[in-house]
Order: sequence, then structure tokens, then C-alpha cells
Amino acid sequence: MKPLLTLAQIADLVSGQLVVEKQGVMIQGVETLANAQACHASFLSNMKYKADLHSTQAGVVLLSHKADIPDDLDAAVITVCNPYVAFALLHRYFHPAPQSTGNIHKSAIVDDSASIAEHVQIDANASIGANVSIGKGSIIGAGCVLEKGVCIGEDCLLHPRVVLEQYTQLGNRVIIQAGAVIGSDGFGFAWTGSEYLKIPQVGRVVIEDDVEVGANTCIDRGAIGDTVIKQGTKLDNLIQVAHNVEIGEHTVIAGQAGIAGSTVIGRGCQLGAQSGVAGHLKLTDGTIVGAKAGVIGDIQEKGMVSGFPAVPHRQWLRASGMFDRLPEIWKKIRKLSDGAK
Repeated sequence: MKPLLTLAQIADLVSGQLVVEKQGVMIQGVETLANAQACHASFLSNMKYKADLHSTQAGVVLLSHKADIPDDLDAAVITVCNPYVAFALLHRYFHPAPQSTGNIHKSAIVDDSASIAEHVQIDANASIGANVSIGKGSIIGAGCVLEKGVCIGEDCLLHPRVVLEQYTQLGNRVIIQAGAVIGSDGFGFAWTGSEYLKIPQVGRVVIEDDVEVGANTCIDRGAIGDTVIKQGTKLDNLIQVAHNVEIGEHTVIAGQAGIAGSTVIGRGCQLGAQSGVAGHLKLTDGTIVGAKAGVIGDIQEKGMVSGFPAVPHRQWLRASGMFDRLPEIWKKIRKLSDGAK
């Protein structure tokens, strides 16, 4: 258990300013405004929960520098530039990432040709294939399968039952959640006129530093060349990334999204839950795709798109607003049409 923090230590940790002090407060964790007790820090980043400031029992609250402090707030206050980032920093202090024990479980199968760096943890029933390379400090969870030629960087974390198929490459500090399959065959078939002929998928998946891949997400290896997930990108659970896709730096993709083959997603993009992107497209840097949107053409200008087929968000809102009025509009059109006869 991490040591308790004083208000001054918290302010230092989150680069904040202690503007309302309360004597004797020691913090042992972070909680929501509604559930916090005197031993907890809390925060306000979503104005939906502003009313909870008046009743919270938190020992200290993290607020924006621009926020008004209620007169009835019975808590210490630390102001910060971004309360959500401050929450993340403080929460990470109390719940640090797992650290490798350096132990290799006796039930793990490690090929003699594998290169295992110092202080690597390999848990029960993991299978490490020929010519696999694992960097120092990495953790390979129970039941993981690393096929031949896989290369993993330093301080990576593979949760249980992750499968890395042949020649998959991970950078440093990559996190793969349970059940993800990286490097599976792409969905490539040629129609002969009478049957579908399977196209060999001989590329790799290359995942750069500081990427996180959610549970049960699947990333297919390239048919020719590589599928590439660039630095800092975060993929949610249950996402499908097809062969030869390239996803730019610091892009985030929410659950159940799907990206078809050979599409290029730019840097700093955001794809909402259940959104879909057709194959062989290009989405420019900073593109935001709304939940359930379907992108079927290139996006060349930064901004948000929504709907199917995806159009600029404001255009989609106007069109959606017209939907409920269609019966009324149709009656007017019919009346005008009947009057013209």
C-alpha cells in the first residue's frame, strides 16, 4: 500500500496550488465527489457533477484554476490546470502499474532459442516460441502465446491469454489487455468465379512505444508489408484493425470500432464507439469520427464527422433535426401538389 499523502505533497504531485487548506488531512486514495470520505481526494472535471461539490465529504478537491469555489464546500481545495489530468496523476500514485517479479513459472514453455532479458516475468502456462525476444522488465501473463520471431520491447505488459502471432513486433511500454490477438491473418480472398482463393498474409504487425490495446481486440498482420500502430495510440476493447492499416500517433479508438484494410488514420484522431471506416481511405490528422458513424470516403479536412455515410457533424445535426419534421413537410408538399392540379 502506498504511503498516505499530505495536501502539500498532493499539490506538488499534480503541479497545483493549495488555495484552501484544512488541518490534519491525510489522503489514502481518490474517489468520486459523491462517494468520497475525509481520507479521499476527489476532483471536478465534468460540470454534470458540479452539484456534488456542495455535499461531498472529500478531504481535498481538485478544481480548475478558473473554477468558482462554493462557500459551503467543506474540503481543502487544490487548483490545477486540468483536473482530469491531475486525477490521473494522483490515481496512478495510489495504483501504480505492475512491476515484473523476474520469475518464470515452472509451467511456462520457453523455446531454447528465445532471448529473454533480465527481470522478465513469465506466468503460468505461457508459451514462448522460437527466436522470440523479450526486453527487460516485461511481464508475460498466464496463458499468453508468443509465436516464432515475436519481438517485445522493455517494460511491456501482456495480460493473460494474449496471442502474438509470428513476427509481431512491440515497442517499449506497450500494454495488451486480456484476450487480444495481434498478427492474425488478414481477411484477404480472391474470387475465382467459383470459389474464394485465400491470399497468404505474410506481413507483420508493428506496434510502437506506449501503445495500449484493449481486451479481445484483433489486429491483423499485413498481406504484403506491415500493419502499423504508431506511438501513443490507445485502442479500446473489441476493435478490429484489418491488414495493412496504419494508425497515426496518439490516436484513440473506442470499443467495437472497425477499420478495413489499407486505410491510413492520421495523427491525433478520435474514433467513436461502433464507428466504421472502409478500406483504402485516408483520414487526415485530427479527424473525429462520431459514434456509429460510417466513413466511406477520404477525409481531407480536420474536424468531426457523423452519421452514415459520414458527413461534417453540423450537417448531420441539421439533417437529423429534419427527420421528425418529415411527415409534416410531406403533408405540405402534397397539399401544394394537389393545389397545383
